[in-house]
Amino acid sequence: VQLVESGGGLVQPGGSLRLSCEASGFTFSTNGMNWVRQAPGKEREAVASISSPIVTAWYAEAVKGRFTISRDNAKNMLYLQLNSLKPEDTAVYFCVNDAYSTWGQGTQVTVS
Repeated sequence: VQLVESGGGLVQPGGSLRLSCEASGFTFSTNGMNWVRQAPGKEREAVASISSPIVTAWYAEAVKGRFTISRDNAKNMLYLQLNSLKPEDTAVYFCVNDAYSTWGQGTQVTVS
């Protein structure tokens, strides 16, 4: 089982990024997925989740209306569109399976 994130980077406040997560080694289409972030000196926090095969999404209040989670089950891919980024969104973003048992290596998002 493997999750590999990509798409992080340095962006100015108000900018956008799209994070991707490639999943392998399990039946992606029947598993809910999560994006979790960890800012320096802070605890990890869930920012968004998406279910499957019936697709429903949940967002943390801090990102609601700015972030959009999506998935492509045919490609085993999970995405997170980050818009209207704020400095407080700076964190390492992790792709995580539904059981929180498998984590990707993380991708750094810096808003400055």
